[in-house]
Amino acid sequence: MTDRVKRLKKLLAVQQQLKSLHETRRAGHLASASAAARDAAEIASRMEGDSSLVSLFPDIYSRAIENARTRERESNELAARELQEVAKASARTNLVGRNYREAQRQDERERSDRERLEAIAIARAKGG
Repeated sequence: MTDRVKRLKKLLAVQQQLKSLHETRRAGHLASASAAARDAAEIASRMEGDSSLVSLFPDIYSRAIENARTRERESNELAARELQEVAKASARTNLVGRNYREAQRQDERERSDRERLEAIAIARAKGG
């Protein structure tokens, strides 16, 4: 294996890890958004009940709902950004993968050609 093929193999592994990192981060942001949405829904359902605390402090409950919705929005925005990073990482991974496979094929062709030339040289030396 040539140095170029080895370098491309290592780069491909790094690109795949980077893509996985962005996918994991996106999943985390989506989970945070989902948790914030559940929090907002839970608080809103408590506001609809006959709780004495809600009637005493409606502004606190309203702020808590708004905070949860803000967290949800921010998490969704972060997830969207990570999705863009996943797309970029996928494109880079695909490009490096193609280059790696092409370098492997070229390396194999060159090795094959050398073996054939050596076999021809040996045959000529024996026959000549």
